Amino acid sequence: MAERRNAAPGLIDGLTADLGGPRTSALLGRLEAAVPWEELAKPVRRVYKPGKAGRPAWPVVLMLKSLMLAKWFNLSDPQLEECLQDRLSFRRFVGLSLTDTTPDETTFVVFRRRLREAGLQDILFDRVLKHIDRQGLLVRDGTLVDATIIDAPRGQKRTDGTSTRDEDASFTRKAGATRFGYKAHIAVDTSGIVTDYRVTTAKTHDIRCIDELTKNERKAVIADSGYMSRERQRAYHERGVLYAVVYRRRRDQKELDEWQQRWNALIAKLRARVEHPFAMLKQQCGYRRTRYRGRERNAFDLCMTLIACNIKRSLSLRPT
Repeated sequence: MAERRNAAPGLIDGLTADLGGPRTSALLGRLEAAVPWEELAKPVRRVYKPGKAGRPAWPVVLMLKSLMLAKWFNLSDPQLEECLQDRLSFRRFVGLSLTDTTPDETTFVVFRRRLREAGLQDILFDRVLKHIDRQGLLVRDGTLVDATIIDAPRGQKRTDGTSTRDEDASFTRKAGATRFGYKAHIAVDTSGIVTDYRVTTAKTHDIRCIDELTKNERKAVIADSGYMSRERQRAYHERGVLYAVVYRRRRDQKELDEWQQRWNALIAKLRARVEHPFAMLKQQCGYRRTRYRGRERNAFDLCMTLIACNIKRSLSLRPT
C-alpha cells in the first residue's frame, strides 16, 4: 500500500516555528538527529504491500517516531493521539504540518500489531544498536547482566470459574513478597546501552538466561550473586572470559573473606551501570507493569521500550 503524503510546511507553520516548549523541542531535535529513521523504515515498508485499493498508509517514519514518542513520554495510544493533535513540538518531530490530519489511536494499535506479527522488533533493535556502535559509543569492555520482575495484573475470577489472569505469567517470591508477572533479563554494555534481552515468566531463575545473553562476550561478564555458579565460572574461564560475579557466604562461612569483600566492592561499582537502563525503563518510560496479555506481546513491548531507552541513552554518550 502506498504511503500518504503530508502537506508541505506552509505560512502558518513558519509563523509558529519558534513556538512550543523550548526544552522539549531541543530534546526532540537531538533525538531526530540520533537515529537513521529511513534505515529503520526500510524493513517495515516490506509489510506494506503495494496496492491500488484502500487508503494510503501513514508514512512509516511518522509511525515509528510516534511509537518512540509514546515510550519516551510514557503515553498510552489515546494520549499519543491527543498530544500529536495539540503539541507543536510533537507534530514537527513526526513530520506533520498544522493542516495535516493526525493518526488515531486505532492506527497505532494496528501498526504495532503488524510489526509484531512480522517479527520486526528485533530487526529494529539490532539496527539501532549497530548505528550506536558505528558512532563509537559502545565501550565493549565487558557485559553486565541482570533481571527485574515486571508485575502483571493477577486477574479476577469469572462467574463460570475461569479467570482473567494472564496464563503466560507466573508467581514468584522475592524479598518475602509474592509477585506475579514476567521477568525482563538484559545484557548491558559498560556504556549503559542494552545489547540483548530476554523475557521469561517471573519464576524463571536469573541464571537461566545468562549464557544466551553473553554468548558473544569475549572479555568479562559482570553480575550479582544470583548468577554465581562454579560450573559456569570454569566454563567462562576456559573461554578466556572473566566471570566477575559477586561472592556470597557459604553455609560454613560466618562472613566473607577480606579479599572477597574487596572483590564485591569492586564489582558493585561496575554493576551500578546495569541499574541505569532499569531506572530509565521504570521511571522515565513507566515500564513497571505489563500493558498486555501474553508473553509475545509483552516481549514486543519490552523490545520497543529498550529501543527507546538506547536511543535516549546514546545522547548522553555523544560529545557535546
